[in-house]
Amino acid sequence: MINDIAIMVEMTEEKAFQRLSALCAKGEQCSYDLERKMKGWGVSDDARRKVMGRLHKERYVDDKRYCEMFVKDKVRFNRWGRRKIEQALWAKRIGEDIYRPILDAVDDNDYKEALVPLLRQKERSLKGGTDYERYCKLLKFAMGRGFTMDIISQCIDLREDEDC
Repeated sequence: MINDIAIMVEMTEEKAFQRLSALCAKGEQCSYDLERKMKGWGVSDDARRKVMGRLHKERYVDDKRYCEMFVKDKVRFNRWGRRKIEQALWAKRIGEDIYRPILDAVDDNDYKEALVPLLRQKERSLKGGTDYERYCKLLKFAMGRGFTMDIISQCIDLREDEDC
């Protein structure tokens, strides 16, 4: 049964570079994700180091550039807060020295613009009996989205100030 036999084609250093450079040309990638791909392909440690060095040298990969795009996309489109973004960047092995200044540069108003519509939408679906229960549910929801307490506290009391 030929279908049951897995034929392992060796991934050469040049093939790995070609595949990864094409992937990087389509969208930003971080070093960690590319390393994982090469490990999955069975590329040797030495070849992985060479490929990654070449990708960095030719500017296909730049973790700082990746981080800037990642943060912008997660705040604007996914409506994530700072803490959730930090966790995701940590999971992708982006150094704190890279992501901290980028996250610090994000204006609090950007987080508020992301959180206010989420809270309004969530509030419509809440089934808490008392104001306190509703407040706690909104707080828990916003914290789950990764927003910090100072941003949440500025936005959560929608009854007093609709615009936050």
